[in-house]
Amino acid sequence: MLALIQRVTEASVVVDGDTVGAIDAGLLAFVGMEPGDTDAQIARMAERLLGYRVFEDAQGKMNLGLKDTGGGLLLVSQFTLAAETQSGMRPSFSTAAPPGIAEPGFNKLVEACRQRHAGRVETGRFRAHMTVRLVNDGPVTFLLRP
Repeated sequence: MLALIQRVTEASVVVDGDTVGAIDAGLLAFVGMEPGDTDAQIARMAERLLGYRVFEDAQGKMNLGLKDTGGGLLLVSQFTLAAETQSGMRPSFSTAAPPGIAEPGFNKLVEACRQRHAGRVETGRFRAHMTVRLVNDGPVTFLLRP
């Protein structure tokens, strides 16, 4: 599992013209599930998403996480993130978890984040064609593994 996180001032996901998830300031996380992801890794990723220090404190240093700021978290499943891209000119998706494994794992991650975070936790729609809108703050972007 991996998550590409971006600090945002706002972000939303639109499916078929309807906004299905939206946050104000916080984190947008594109999540790629891989075969073999475990419940322990899912729990660890939830902790990392909520605690990773990417928000500035009073001294201007990145010392605060979502748990500290109460900001929103928008989780978007993105199987292309788990693609193998090291060879050739076309991505291979053999390294991404198939939908029957990825969807339950992604849902466990969403639930783990909701249980651990008092702030808003929103999602896109699994296996849907989504339009993601965001205003990256910084820009601040990191690739996380559990």
